[in-house]
Amino acid sequence: MKRVFAFLRHHHVAAYVSICAAALSLTTVSARGAENPPIRIGVLASESGTAAAAGHDMVTAWKLYWAEHGDTVSGRKIQFTFYDTGSDPARALTVARQAVEQDHVQMIVGPYLANEGLAVAPYAIQHEIPFLEPTVSADDLTQRKVNKYVIRVAGWTSSQPTHPAGDWAYDKGYRTVVTIADAYAFGYENVGGFNQTFTDKGGKVLKQIWTPLGNTDYSPYLSQIEAAKPDVVFVEMVGSDAVHFLQQWHAFGLKGKIPLIANETTTDQSNTRTLPPDVVDGIISFGHFAEGRNDPATQGFDANFAAKTGKLPSYMAAAFFTAAQWIDDAMLKVHGNVENTDAFLAAVRSVRLADSAFGPLQLDAYNNPVENIYVRRIETVTGPLAKYGKTWNVVLKTYPNVSQFWSLSPQQYLKQPVYSTAFQGIKAP
Repeated sequence: MKRVFAFLRHHHVAAYVSICAAALSLTTVSARGAENPPIRIGVLASESGTAAAAGHDMVTAWKLYWAEHGDTVSGRKIQFTFYDTGSDPARALTVARQAVEQDHVQMIVGPYLANEGLAVAPYAIQHEIPFLEPTVSADDLTQRKVNKYVIRVAGWTSSQPTHPAGDWAYDKGYRTVVTIADAYAFGYENVGGFNQTFTDKGGKVLKQIWTPLGNTDYSPYLSQIEAAKPDVVFVEMVGSDAVHFLQQWHAFGLKGKIPLIANETTTDQSNTRTLPPDVVDGIISFGHFAEGRNDPATQGFDANFAAKTGKLPSYMAAAFFTAAQWIDDAMLKVHGNVENTDAFLAAVRSVRLADSAFGPLQLDAYNNPVENIYVRRIETVTGPLAKYGKTWNVVLKTYPNVSQFWSLSPQQYLKQPVYSTAFQGIKAP
């Protein structure tokens, strides 16, 4: 399903006026023979399905940036068409085809889930369409399958924050772990990153549990975890899966009994804002965004998003807002000439953000950001933003300028396979 300028649905009078103005403009343009057609951007977001809450934040933040900064670049209007992927890779590919073949978009931004991105990337490459990914974190898209058309703008790889997580967990004294995660690429890669650095230092993986996307009952898995008696549990969940897991972790009596380390999405604001503070307070997680980071850029974005929506931002909101800034900068560099695809892609790769909501961002040679990774803890919101949320992720420690290859060179790192159920980076004892 697509939505062109979706906000017009709710303002029919404004839409009518806009259509009339557009018709008049087209008459004028035709008479002049003007050469400034709109720049057409297709935005893919999961506005329904498992990750619907994330998708809503993505679209809201994207619109927020352009509402503040204007939707014209070098005299060219920017036309956005929104496509709902339904949190489903097959549907993501279907709407990507619609965007390119029917609506003739000149670039695709999004979608959200790693498996959606893996479905769309080959199609975008085949059709030579810039595929700009703020949240799709499938590792290999900027590793073994790197391609000039696929660039993570304000993005990350799945294992980028979890390499530091495994390292940190061992340094905190944990020696055994049970992992539990969604059974798809994002889960495999998050857990693989943790396992590799944890076992490199001497840690031991007692058990790995993979759960289907859309699962609602975690009690059988929680029983297995309790029986294994690990020093720590590492969890990755997305969307409603994360909400169900955290609720049941607390209800099962494991919160406070077994230490829990979460990946970024599990304790994302899009999930925790729906839960009572006692369910989530104190949980440690690792991510490239922390809405509670005490920094003017982050707090400014928080306040901006909260004033617009009445809630604190998720990482997906920060990613799509920052991606819009990144793409805007790149389009300005080429004076709006996105038809020169090579020049536009070079401009995208050249963007440097000294202080975004994430912190400093710049791309490596494989089209993935080098960025800060934060050790985060859920705490009660304080200060003027407290009216917009109960809890948020604050920063305990910063790992600056973290590469997707962690401490290895790209050449060394890429000798190993991508993380999967067959390869979890586990070093033999």
